[in-house]
Formats: sequence, structure tokens, C-alpha cells
Amino acid sequence: MPEYFEEYANELFTALKNTTATNLDEIIFNANDALEAWVDESKKRRDGNGLFFLIGNGASASMAEHMSHDCFKNADMLTLTCSETAHITAVSNDISYENVFAYRIGKMCSEKDMLITISSSGNSPNIIKAIETAKEKGMFIVTLSGKSEDNKSRKMGNLNFYVPLSTYGLVESAHACLLHCWLDMFLDKYVRGRH
Repeated sequence: MPEYFEEYANELFTALKNTTATNLDEIIFNANDALEAWVDESKKRRDGNGLFFLIGNGASASMAEHMSHDCFKNADMLTLTCSETAHITAVSNDISYENVFAYRIGKMCSEKDMLITISSSGNSPNIIKAIETAKEKGMFIVTLSGKSEDNKSRKMGNLNFYVPLSTYGLVESAHACLLHCWLDMFLDKYVRGRH
């Protein structure tokens, strides 16, 4: 498999270049314009003491936790995740796993906050329930998804980023790149620059 890395890297690079973003009206933006809109909305939320609530399952949960700490430390954003074992097991056991994110959103979030969902499939029931609850609270919603073009979350956010990739490893890698690009653009535009 002598060309495996080159083909893998090329597939990831091509998909990143072909990433699309849509709004609630399913109007398509190029990724750069959508990232800039996300950054500007983030500045408003940060300046208004809004919370940035990042969620995902599995590797996406780790990514949400990682980015939460990067945003808190580097961009002075107030961030929140749902990665604590006690929270996950208590809500899953006593209420339902579908509500593991929505329960906290319902208790803690408001219209000044932003929800960022990271989901390779875009169809996880707990992600969809979280988006529905965030809508009820009037939050600004950003979704990151991949795999199927017609996944549910892709039609639900104020901004929806879709990477045209079909395997989990590649979608997760692309999502990590998008998240770091968002934060780095925020730092370059509104803070002291990335480092």
C-alpha cells in the first residue's frame, strides 16, 4: 500500500476544500464566509457573556471537550460540555440517553448562548434532541456533520457545516480542522492572534 498516505491526505484535503455550509433556509455559503459569520457571531456571544456549549459522542465528545478548553483558555470564552461520567450516567440512567445533552441545555442555557454540535453522522438522537431544545431556548446553533448529505442536523442549525466524507476517521479529522480554523480565525481577528 505504497500510496496509502498520499491518497488518504488527498481525500481529506479535497473534502475540506469542498465543505459546504448552509443556514436554516438551506442557502449555501462557501466555507470561508460561513466561518467568518461563525466567528463574528461568537464575538457577540462572548462579549455578551454567553456560554459556548460543545457536544458530541465518542471521539466527537473528546473533540468537544478539547475545543471547550482551548476556547476557554485562549479566547476567554465561557464554555461548557457534557463529558463528565457522573452526568452522563445519571441522566442516561434516570431520564434517557437521548436527553443527556438536552437536559443540561434546558436547565442552563438561554438565547445569549451558542450550541456547537459535532456529529459524524448528524443523526444521533441525543444530538437532534439537543438541537431541538436549543431552538426552544433561542440559542444560536452551529452543526458539524459528514457522511450522508441528507443527515438531520444539517437542516437544523443557524449554520451547518457538512464535509463530504463517508468514513468516521476522515470526518472526525475534518471536523477537528474546522473547529481549529474557527478558533484560530477568532484569535487572529479579535484577540492577539493564534500561537
